[in-house]
Amino acid sequence: MGVARALSVPVARVLVVDDSVVVRRVVTRAFEHEPAVEVIGTARDGRDALSKLDFLWPDVVILDLEMPVMDGFATLAEIRRNHAEIPVIVFSHLTTRSATATLEALALGAAEFALKPTAQGIGLAEEHVRAELLPLINALTVPAPPPATARAMATPTPTVRGRVAAIVIAVSTGGPNALAEIIGRLPADLPVPVLIVQHMPPVFTKMLAERLDRQSAISVVEAAAGDVVEPGRVYLAPGGHHMALSGTGGRVTIALHDGPPENYCRPAADVLFRAAVDVYRSDVLAVVLTGMGRDGLRGSEAVRGAGGSVIAQSEATCTVASMPAAVASAGLADVVVGLDDLGTELVHRVSRGR
Repeated sequence: MGVARALSVPVARVLVVDDSVVVRRVVTRAFEHEPAVEVIGTARDGRDALSKLDFLWPDVVILDLEMPVMDGFATLAEIRRNHAEIPVIVFSHLTTRSATATLEALALGAAEFALKPTAQGIGLAEEHVRAELLPLINALTVPAPPPATARAMATPTPTVRGRVAAIVIAVSTGGPNALAEIIGRLPADLPVPVLIVQHMPPVFTKMLAERLDRQSAISVVEAAAGDVVEPGRVYLAPGGHHMALSGTGGRVTIALHDGPPENYCRPAADVLFRAAVDVYRSDVLAVVLTGMGRDGLRGSEAVRGAGGSVIAQSEATCTVASMPAAVASAGLADVVVGLDDLGTELVHRVSRGR
């Protein structure tokens, strides 16, 4: 049966590193009947994990950060140094302390993070683990299809459509590092606001906004209902809430709501993009960055339909290229830009349209 499964379905080989025997057991059991994932080994700490990497050769490592003997940060550093091709998913709790640590791990090279189950029955915990980890494992290990997407992203036609009154950004997997690169290049006096949807839970978005604010010249905040949208300021949608806008071009405010998830996400970029079009009409510059799924696709259609502009991040510079690839392959991207050049490109486009 194992041979038949290997022949019919690409199997992601996973190493689970956690000092909790309960967590190791729950993750292992969660994937016992999942044909696309095989837990090939577990480790109780970082030293144990590193000793197994050379002969197990996993496709992905699921890593706890707080462990005795060798913690997750030291382990991550060694994996990046000696096994840089293996993606690492940080397995974390939903707390302020864990959020801060997780963002630090992402900055050090972890590909993504997932939330550990809270205290609940084993069956529910296994369902939670599958829901959290399976999409990430698939996104990080399944090769992207080569057809029209690659061609569309490789041969963009640069287009400048006119004035920019607001920048809206969609980002998911790999987002914290991408945002740090882009927002870090924006000047404090940027003459337009920047509004961002990063797929993250509550607490994490607040920590991310604070981290970006410390690292950047431009001011970055987690958006709150009623905030007046001002130029030279970056607004990050809070986890668990869609971010919309109300008002006219003269005075625009943030509106948050708990509507149904879109693209399985809340916040969803499509919600923000449509709201920006309602307020700013053709003066929207939309940016779709690294991430899995298709969030930002329908919103980009709305932006282009109103006469606005869309930029997609280049596939080669994405952690997971699904989101920008969907936009580019649909013919919605005015230009495809590498991560290193995106901040400069945004400043250039804003200045040209003034």
